[in-house]
Amino acid sequence: MLYRRFDTVVVSFSGGKDSTVCLHLALEAAALTGKLPVRAYFWDEEAIHPETIEYVERIRARPDVELRWLCLPVKHRNACSRRSPYWYCWDPEQEPLWCRPLPAGAETTHAWFKRGMTIPEASPYVYGRELGTVCDVRGIRADESLRRLMSVMHRLEENWLQGARNGNNYPASPIYDWSVTDVWTAPMQHGWDYNRAYDLFYKVGVPLNDMRICPPFGEEPLGALYRYAICWPDLWDKMVRRVPGAATAARYSRTLLYGFGGERLPEGIPSWREWTQRLLVLYPEPYRSIISAKTSSIIQMHKNKTKRPIPEDTADPHSGLSWRFLANLIMRGDLKGRRQGKLNDAALKQMDRQGLTLTELMESDRDSTTRY
Repeated sequence: MLYRRFDTVVVSFSGGKDSTVCLHLALEAAALTGKLPVRAYFWDEEAIHPETIEYVERIRARPDVELRWLCLPVKHRNACSRRSPYWYCWDPEQEPLWCRPLPAGAETTHAWFKRGMTIPEASPYVYGRELGTVCDVRGIRADESLRRLMSVMHRLEENWLQGARNGNNYPASPIYDWSVTDVWTAPMQHGWDYNRAYDLFYKVGVPLNDMRICPPFGEEPLGALYRYAICWPDLWDKMVRRVPGAATAARYSRTLLYGFGGERLPEGIPSWREWTQRLLVLYPEPYRSIISAKTSSIIQMHKNKTKRPIPEDTADPHSGLSWRFLANLIMRGDLKGRRQGKLNDAALKQMDRQGLTLTELMESDRDSTTRY
C-alpha cells in the first residue's frame, strides 16, 4: 500500500532489529510493485558497535538496496555529564578524538543541515521535495514504551501513518504492533541477515527487551554503559576519551550519583525538597534554567490537579508527584522530558495502595482546605 500510495518510499535503517525487519519487508513490497532498489538511509552515530558497521556495510553492498550513509554532526544527549549535557558525533572540531575514521562514501555535509539539529529534526530533510511525497518507514513498536504507544493512538484507522513533516515527508510505522519475539521470529523463519552485536548482548545476559544498538550516553541507556567495556574494550577506550563523563558514568551510572537507587537522602540533607533545590544549583547555565522551567511546569501541573502540598517521598494519588521524584528527575537531567511521563503510573499505583476510586479522590480534593 505504501509503495502504491507514495511517490517515494525510504527506510530509516539503524542496523537494529526493528529496522532490519522493516528493510526486508520493504524489499518484498518493492519487488512486488516493481520499485527496486529499496531506498534507505543510515545515521552513523560514530560511537557504535563494530558489528553494526559490518552489518550496514553488508546491506550497502546489496544490489537491491540504495543506501545513503550519513555522518553529520547531529546533537546527542550526554547524560554522563552535567557540564557537557550534549555531544556531537563526527564533530569536525573533535576529529582527533573520533571513535573511528569516517567510512568510505559517507555524506558529511548538506545544505539543509544546521549544527544543533537532532536526528528526528534532520530526518525529514534527507530526501527532498523533488522526489514528491516521501514515506519514511521506521521500526517503531508500541510495546517498547508508553511514549511510542501514544504515538499510534491518535487515530482508529491508519494509526501507524503520521502527517507530513517538511511538507512532503510522511513517517510510517508498519510494525507498530509487533512484539520483540515477532521481530526475532521473522529473521529466523526467513533466514534474513542481522546485526551480530545482538549475539554478544545475548551472551552477556541482556534481556531481549533491553537490547539497544543506539549510543549508550543518553538518559535511558546510560545504565548499560558498562557493557561496552566488557564486550568492546577497544571501542570503549576511545569512547571514554570522546564523551565527557563516560568513564565515571560507566562506574556509577546505576547509583544515586546518576539518579538510580535513590531510596535515601544524602547525609545532612533534611528533606527531599531541599535536596531538589540543591541539585538545581549543580547545573551550569543555560541548562539550569531549562531544567528549572521543566520542574516548575510539573509543579504547576500538580497544583492544577489538587490542593494538597507535594508529598516528601510518597507519590500523590492524583498527580503522582513527590519531592523525591523531582529530585530524581533533576539528578538525571531529563532534558528530553521523558521521566515526567511516569507520573500517571505513579498516581494510579498510589490510588490502588490507598484503595481510592477516582471519584473518592476528587471528593477529597474538594474537601481539602490546603493552599499553596
